[in-house]
Amino acid sequence: MKLRQLLYIHTVAEQDLNITAAANKLHTSQPGVSKQIRLLEAELGVQIFERNGKHLGRITPAGSRILDIGRRILTEVDNLGRTANEFTDADAGNLTIATTHTQARYALPPTIAAFRRAYPRVALHLDQGAPPQIASWAASGQADFAIATEALENFDDLILLPCYTWNRAVLVRQDHPLATVETLSLADIAAYPIITYTFGFTGRSQLDRAFEGAGETPDVVLTAVDADVIKTYVRQDLGIGVVASMAYEAENDTDLVRLDASHLFAPSTTCIAFRHNLFLTGFMRSFIRTFAPQIDNAELDRAQASFPGPRYQSLVRELSADLPMR
Repeated sequence: MKLRQLLYIHTVAEQDLNITAAANKLHTSQPGVSKQIRLLEAELGVQIFERNGKHLGRITPAGSRILDIGRRILTEVDNLGRTANEFTDADAGNLTIATTHTQARYALPPTIAAFRRAYPRVALHLDQGAPPQIASWAASGQADFAIATEALENFDDLILLPCYTWNRAVLVRQDHPLATVETLSLADIAAYPIITYTFGFTGRSQLDRAFEGAGETPDVVLTAVDADVIKTYVRQDLGIGVVASMAYEAENDTDLVRLDASHLFAPSTTCIAFRHNLFLTGFMRSFIRTFAPQIDNAELDRAQASFPGPRYQSLVRELSADLPMR
């Protein structure tokens, strides 16, 4: 058994069982990938992938277990390199952050700027996607950190640390009837067409729960993953926008009126997630502290040492007790 074979099956699974795509990502040939997979299956005595002719059909139950173990092995191999690098070149390396558009556009820029000034020799990669997608990237090792509000808790191998809370605002045109309302109600919002986030993005579930609890039926006419898109269609008078408060920029959105809606919706919590067995380099720890200053090295060590037991759960509750609001 070779590490290369584990990398090959991991990449094939990552590429939706497309061997050609996996070969391209690995910078090798499709026949070479296929050969190494068959050699590994022959050595282990089980099929990792079912086949439909020349194509892979699905991952077998045995293959699923083997892939899980293989991912852990590859993570530890990567950790060996990171550990050595801490002693030879501590201020250089790669850091991949998976996050949503809202976090990348509105929450992360100050952190990214400060981190780049502190670590100019770290290559920083910012990958955007849907919350389940970015969580899966962190769980599989495609990303070091996932930063989001939704879906991270669905992956058992991820440590989740709360970073900050946020709430919502309603955006309307200056000539809209709501523009002069001092205190909004859910009934006020439900009376107009609504433009907001796609379900599963940026705390959308809290919005739906609030309307359901109040017995109101919102008229959601358009959804998007991008607050800038929502604002564009508010400007076109297609509806009122319900967005994260941080998405309103006073300097750039002077044509829109921002109405506070924090009293109508439960706050949402943004978390940073990473694999429980990830070796956290010095610059990784620095990134977390820059993004969430209340999370120090002692708490990171405590989270990894106690995950997923009661001491870890206690730490999460402690960190959740007094989060900053953005």
